Order: sequence, then C-alpha cells, then structure tokens
Amino acid sequence: MKTTFEVSDKLFELYHRVHRLVNESMTEEGVSLSRSKFLFFLSKLGPCRSTDIACALNFAPRTVTEAIDGLERDRLVMRKPDPDDRRAKIVSITETGRAVLMAAEHPRKQLLEEIFSALDDEQLDQLYGIVGKLVDKTDEIRKRKEAEDDADIAAAR
Repeated sequence: MKTTFEVSDKLFELYHRVHRLVNESMTEEGVSLSRSKFLFFLSKLGPCRSTDIACALNFAPRTVTEAIDGLERDRLVMRKPDPDDRRAKIVSITETGRAVLMAAEHPRKQLLEEIFSALDDEQLDQLYGIVGKLVDKTDEIRKRKEAEDDADIAAAR
C-alpha cells in the first residue's frame, strides 16, 4: 500500500507534467497558460479593474499590472479610464485577445483528452470523486486556519 506522501508526490508530479505540456501547447498557439488565465477571466466577466483581477485570481497587484502591461503591448487587452474613478483603469480583452484565447484552447482540450484517455469511464468517475473529496478537505482546512487566524487576531487586541 502506498503512503500518503507517495500518493501526494505522484499527484504533484502529474500536475507539473500536465501543466508543462499544456503550457507548451498553448504557447505554440500564441498565449501561455498563465496569460490565458487573465484573458479567460476577462472574456467571462468582462471589463474590470486590475485590482478585481488580482483579487479573483489571488495574484499580487504588481504581478497583475506587469501581466496586463505585456498583454496590452501584444494588443490582447486594452485599458481605458474608469468613468467612476479617474485614478483607475478598466481592462478589457480585445478581439485579438479573444482570437488568441480560442486558438490556444483547442490544443489544450485536445491534449487533456489524450492524457485522460488512459482512464476508462469508470476510472474517470472515480478519479473525479476522489479529487472532489480532496478539494473539499482542503477547503475545510483553509476555513479552519482562517478562523484560527481570526481568533488569534481578536485575542491580540
């Protein structure tokens, strides 16, 4: 029987290998996996401030600003003044950005289909259930840790 650490190491290995392959296939189509996250977010939710993007994607504001600078330079997004706050800018995906995102999405899906074809339907359903349980457990642990942190802050006051 495998240990928890052996299984978790294998999961991390799988994640990194899939991530690398997906990133390579998407980059060949014009947009890396990390850049596609920004474009996907903007295509689904529409124009928004960079602070909204940072919050939603859990990135540092500086990271988002630098990414948007590059995406804007490549004409994949554009910035316009925020009508409600003259200090802020609204970021939106351009038609070029949409086209690049769509072009990169096909090889990503094709690659994932090929990888997961190693499993039959029953195994795929089992894996989905197992991963779902692990996601739920991580959410439970995160909430507990946040509650503990909040309690520590309250006690320090």
